[in-house]
Amino acid sequence: MSKVVLITGASSGIGKSIATFLSEKGFKVYGTSRSPKNIENFSFELIALDVLKVATIQMAIDYIIKKEGTLDVLVNNAGMGITGSIEDTPTDEMRTVFNTNLFGAIDVMKAVLPQMRKQKSGYIINITSIAGYMGLPFRGLYSATKGALELITEATSMEVKHFGIHVVNVAPGDFATNIAAGRYHTPVFEKSAYTEAYQANLDLMDGHVDCGMNPLEMAKAVAKIINTKNPRIHYKVGGFMEKFSIVLKRVLPDRVYEKMLMNHFKL
Repeated sequence: MSKVVLITGASSGIGKSIATFLSEKGFKVYGTSRSPKNIENFSFELIALDVLKVATIQMAIDYIIKKEGTLDVLVNNAGMGITGSIEDTPTDEMRTVFNTNLFGAIDVMKAVLPQMRKQKSGYIINITSIAGYMGLPFRGLYSATKGALELITEATSMEVKHFGIHVVNVAPGDFATNIAAGRYHTPVFEKSAYTEAYQANLDLMDGHVDCGMNPLEMAKAVAKIINTKNPRIHYKVGGFMEKFSIVLKRVLPDRVYEKMLMNHFKL
């Protein structure tokens, strides 16, 4: 039997690429969106799920289990971006991005674990970010949410391993998607102490996304993990320098690494 896969945030970008690719490879794929529309444009079934509303999470999972009798793989992909200096970004917006990227992902994991324990098998794949390995200027909140999810993945992996469940994360670098359109952008305030530096970094971020990798590479990585009997905990998918930057952080003195990042971001 083909494995049953649930992918959150599958209406566009990386999530849609993963869902489409796995569907074409014979997996039974259920993608989610907060408000599914134009479902005829998808090669997989798109169902309603909002990671900020626990009731919709449970309804979606109950629907899949009732229909398929199993749930083999969760790809926790739903999330949002956020930009801005720590000082200028409204604290309520900070809470929203943590609720979406971290607590939303945790709530979906909590909802699928009873079924996976029951069947004594399952894969939970959390989509994090290479940005989660370092605090990036004007993306500190996004880095923090993804870094936190990396650590939650490590902890959960140890807690559920004896149930036959594998919990891993995949950290993408910059990919050519529409993520910039869905970000919360702290306004470039004219009287802010960060106006010029922040605007320059917004332009740089958008350029990185426009020149990013094909999301198909993420789909291939996820498929490979699902077909791996004993997967690693951490996977990284990105350009050489993106992945090498994580290695440099491990070996360079803190201030040397900080200076390297500041030069890159023209600070």
